[in-house]
Amino acid sequence: MNQKLEPGTILRERYRIVGLIGSGGMGAVYLADDLRLEGRRCAVKEQRLENAISQAGREQFRQEASILARLDHPGLPKVSDYFTDETANRDYLVMDYVPGQNLEQILKQTRRKGEFLPEDTVRSWMVQLCDVLGYLHSRQPVVLHRDIKPANIKLTPENRLKLVDFGLAKPLDPTDPRTITGLQGVGSLPYTPLEQYVDYLGHTDARTDLYALGATCYHLATGETPPSANDRFLNPDALIPPQKINPALSGGFCRAILWAMALHPKDRPPSVAVWQSAIAGDAPVPHPAVEIPAAEVPFSVRLRQNAPLIAIAALLLVWAVWLTFGG
Repeated sequence: MNQKLEPGTILRERYRIVGLIGSGGMGAVYLADDLRLEGRRCAVKEQRLENAISQAGREQFRQEASILARLDHPGLPKVSDYFTDETANRDYLVMDYVPGQNLEQILKQTRRKGEFLPEDTVRSWMVQLCDVLGYLHSRQPVVLHRDIKPANIKLTPENRLKLVDFGLAKPLDPTDPRTITGLQGVGSLPYTPLEQYVDYLGHTDARTDLYALGATCYHLATGETPPSANDRFLNPDALIPPQKINPALSGGFCRAILWAMALHPKDRPPSVAVWQSAIAGDAPVPHPAVEIPAAEVPFSVRLRQNAPLIAIAALLLVWAVWLTFGG
C-alpha cells in the first residue's frame, strides 16, 4: 500500500514518472513527463488511503482539485487533471511543476552562512504573497489556504513566488463551517493560530491566513521558528521580538510582523490588503488602543473578552489529557 511509484511508471497512459519530489504519511508528489504534450513536465500528487478513511479522504482530495481548478493566478500552480486508481486505492492530482527551491531551503542555506535574509527581500516576498492571498480571499466563496509556511512557498528561477500544497485549503462558507478536521489536521503548529485548532467551531476566516503569513515572515526575517500560538497563550513572553534576534530589522517592519501574529483575530489587520500596505512601508502600523489597565478591568469583563481563547485552551487541555491517559 505504501510502495512508492518507480521511475518509468506510466499513469493513465499519459504521465510517465520521472522521480520523487517529496513524500508524507499519506501520499507523495512526483515529477512526471506528459506523454501527450511533448516537453511538458508536471507534478503528480498521489494520495494513498486506508479503507477506514478512504471515502472522507477522497472527498477532501477531490475538494482540493476542485478548488485549484477554479483558480487562475501567477502565484498559484494550475491543476490540469484529476483521476483515481480504484484498484490501488490511490487518487492523483496533476498540476504545473514549479521549479526552484522553497523558502525554507533558502533560509537554511542563509543561516548556515551565519547570515540573515535581507529585510528588503523578505518584504518583497510578503508583498507578492499578499497579492496571492488577496486573490484567494476575493473568491466566492472565499478560499483559505490554512497551511502557509516557508516550506509551502517556492521561488522560481524567474524570481517569482508560488504558493503550493493546498491540502488544507477549504472554501469558507459562514453558514456551514464544518470541515474534515480529522484528515485536514490543524496545519503546521508554529504558523497556526489558536482558532484553527478548533476549526470545527467555525472560527477561521481570512485573518487565519494572515497569522500564518506573519509567522512565516517572522521565521524568514529572524531565522528562528516562531513559538506556537498555544505556547504563546500559556507564556506571553514566549515570542521574542524580531529586532532582539535580528537587530538590523526596522521598527516598522517588526511591528507589522507582530500585528499579523496577534493571538486574537480581532487584533490582527482586518484584511490582507491592509497588512500589505503596512509590510510594504506604505502605511503605519496602528498602535494598540489605550484601554483600562488589566489590573483595573473587572474579572467578569476580562472573562468575557477572552472567552474564545479560554475555550480553546480548555479544549486543548482535555485533548492532551485524553492523549495521555485515554489514547
